[in-house]
Amino acid sequence: MEPVRVVLAGAHGHGWWHLSNIRRLAGLVELAGVCDVRPVEGLPEGTEFSGDLAGLIGRTGAEVTILCTPIHTHAELAEKALRAGSHVLLEKPPAATYADYLRIVAVAEETGLACQVGFQSLGSEAIPAVRRMIAEGAIGRVTGIGAAGAWERPYSYYDRVPWAGRREAGGVPVMDGVLTNPLAHATATALAVSGAGIEDVEVELYRANAIETDDTSCVRARMDDGTVVTVAVSLCADRRHEPYLIVHGESGRIRLTYTEDRVEFEGTSVVHPRTDLLENLVAHIRDGAGLLVPLERAAGFMRVLDAVRLAPEPVAIPDVFQEVGDERRVLPRIAEVTAASAERLALYSELRVPWSGRRPGTERPPSGCGPPGAERPASARPPRAGGHGTER
Repeated sequence: MEPVRVVLAGAHGHGWWHLSNIRRLAGLVELAGVCDVRPVEGLPEGTEFSGDLAGLIGRTGAEVTILCTPIHTHAELAEKALRAGSHVLLEKPPAATYADYLRIVAVAEETGLACQVGFQSLGSEAIPAVRRMIAEGAIGRVTGIGAAGAWERPYSYYDRVPWAGRREAGGVPVMDGVLTNPLAHATATALAVSGAGIEDVEVELYRANAIETDDTSCVRARMDDGTVVTVAVSLCADRRHEPYLIVHGESGRIRLTYTEDRVEFEGTSVVHPRTDLLENLVAHIRDGAGLLVPLERAAGFMRVLDAVRLAPEPVAIPDVFQEVGDERRVLPRIAEVTAASAERLALYSELRVPWSGRRPGTERPPSGCGPPGAERPASARPPRAGGHGTER
């Protein structure tokens, strides 16, 4: 068969990973065009470039559009791509609000085209393997699932694009927080392992950096089967710690390190294969294979995202609890705190972390951090010697 023609919308940042993946899948897919608001260097000869997504799809006859654009543009661009006749691989999170997510669902149903969500961890065979172990009674009745993740990010991470670290921009929800974007896979994977529906969600949002949104947060979802799912994550660790889940059962537990597709149980460790989501989408188009991450599989995650969106602004963590460096901020022992949450299925406030809870004197984000229409929040960097506030 002829390769499936692909258009990539958003070629900077994580878009470079998609360009590399398209090159890896040469023969199965072919890059037909790139849509971006800024020029892109180094594209293959003959690749059409345009800022008009619908027109580009029409001219190139692209069967698949990969959307790797700012979160708050996903709904509009997904609708344009679907209505232009293209299937969509939509980067996570699928949308910035639950309403926008439902908008994409409605257009996909109307057009009859596929929309795969880019939760790569859900392409792993580790998840069905864990679910089989649960179904076979390996750990008895499941009582809960705890997820933990602690990464590090420099100040430059929040300067990379205008919407980085924003809850909204120009009055439009963005939701670029640790729970909803960089460590979103922790929540999506935990909900996929659970397989149950969400009844209610508790959220605690904190920020060490001078940003609008959260960089250190936790959430607890109560499921309709009586279990709970907790997720505790941070971008303020001293180094990268691989995120993982613990499935708690009455007679044992299973650990899944989802970035490695590794399942550990009773002294055994098995690494499972993972299917690339673009390959799976092509197999769906050509051979009718089932989608690994159809839109409906992201519904639970979007419930959590909306709970985060509607929660109070993140609580600012005072500098006294941080190591404030020239390149980044570190919360000492935050990896141990996230691990304790996964072990005990507890929120930060229940772990009595000294900076948790809305105690008297707890700071709110500064007034310059993101009123509707603001161009940028204050810099995430610490104040310079002799300077004022967080200005660079």
